[in-house]
Amino acid sequence: MTFPIREDAEIQVTEPFRPYERLVKIKVLKKTVEVPEKNSLLRCFQFLSPETIPYGRFCWNQDCQYCRVMAKLPDDDKPREMLSCKFMVMPGMEITEISPELKLCLRPALQK
Repeated sequence: MTFPIREDAEIQVTEPFRPYERLVKIKVLKKTVEVPEKNSLLRCFQFLSPETIPYGRFCWNQDCQYCRVMAKLPDDDKPREMLSCKFMVMPGMEITEISPELKLCLRPALQK
């Protein structure tokens, strides 16, 4: 089935990422990756795996808790627990543990 599109209709495509100028390096389970600055960690995971993260069971607003990670920030001595949907990526951060849902969704990206 096809639907006609009016000739005068504007199609607007929205980008899922916040505007960024550069990619920053972080470590995810000991693998160094580059992700867009000025974005939540969960959006950065989507950047790494655009085919799987959008279809994960993530609510994107902290209710589900499926995006929980343990992350060590550049100035920290030890990792801290955080929700990747709420935390903005920082250059040099290390993700040491990820939730089972993230592990499933990121498997293709982290095996490359």
